[in-house]
Amino acid sequence: MAESTIQQQPVLGWEKPELDLSGADWQSSSRGLGDVQIAFVEGFIAMRNSGSPQSPSLIFTPAEWGAFVSGAREGEFDLT
Repeated sequence: MAESTIQQQPVLGWEKPELDLSGADWQSSSRGLGDVQIAFVEGFIAMRNSGSPQSPSLIFTPAEWGAFVSGAREGEFDLT
């Protein structure tokens, strides 16, 4: 089977800049016991896997972050 490359177009409403996370002050979740780190950069919240920091980070607006945290508190997400 031949491989194909699909070019994805940006999602409508996706207005997040490419953030430079190289100098970000990463903070561990769960008082250092979790696998997730977050950083506050230019008004956005970045989240990454602490075990694989070179992997892409998720970028949240403050509203998206609030919805994510609210969902996690209600058990919608397993953060372990």
